[in-house]
Amino acid sequence: MKKLLIAAFVLLLALPTYAQRYVTKNGFISFYSTAPLENIEADNNQVDCALDTQSGVFVVKALMRAFIFEKALMQEHFNEDYVQSSKYPNAFFSGKVQNLKDINFSKPGTYPAIISGKLTIRGVTNPVTAKGTFTVASGTINGNAKFPIKIGDYGISIPAPVMGKIAKTVTITVKVNLTPLK
Repeated sequence: MKKLLIAAFVLLLALPTYAQRYVTKNGFISFYSTAPLENIEADNNQVDCALDTQSGVFVVKALMRAFIFEKALMQEHFNEDYVQSSKYPNAFFSGKVQNLKDINFSKPGTYPAIISGKLTIRGVTNPVTAKGTFTVASGTINGNAKFPIKIGDYGISIPAPVMGKIAKTVTITVKVNLTPLK
């Protein structure tokens, strides 16, 4: 599946020049987990993203080791125990803007967006639908979305000693500033 998603990303970038492609290599993804004993939050600014405004194809790749935590021990456990980032170095999303006809990428404004596709974490792929916005201004497109995922759906199990510290559902926030591919 990982090779298929990489191929989709490369194919999106290789489409003919008449397609309107926008990209970034420094998008932002964070996740937030609230639990009775401790909240867990991590930020990642090493996110590749591409959008084809004609077809609505939207792909994202996030380097798992690039998630930064407030506490070093949390970061170590995240990489070694939970997402096994040496074995699964990236998370991937490949999807499509469902309401493409409602978004005018050539006119400044903020447009609600619905994006559906497949999210792969730790080699496990699940369908995901997220509501967000695209803001078109000055030749760029800013995309924002927030959606929950259940970590158990991606093969991440919570050990009994820390069961109360980690929520079963985390909130994912995505922010990308896309510029035209040249």
